[in-house]
Amino acid sequence: MKTIDVTRDHCPMTYVKVKVALEELAFGEMLDVRLAPGKPLENIPKNAREEGNRIVEIREDKGMYHVVIEKRGYIHGGCGGRCGNR
Repeated sequence: MKTIDVTRDHCPMTYVKVKVALEELAFGEMLDVRLAPGKPLENIPKNAREEGNRIVEIREDKGMYHVVIEKRGYIHGGCGGRCGNR
């Protein structure tokens, strides 16, 4: 599982860094995003879901949060997502 820390970033960089990290993953791989409470905690899971990914877990850890995202994305064609294309 890949991990990124966006606790010191602000919008729109939190979104950009998570989006880039997800694009680097293969279908079905997980991304653990460490983020601050507030807008990032509201927006990152929402944006990930809107792009077709699955939120596996949201947990608090010493005042910060971890959002674990499974890369799903929009599936095209008849491959079931196995080809890695969107």
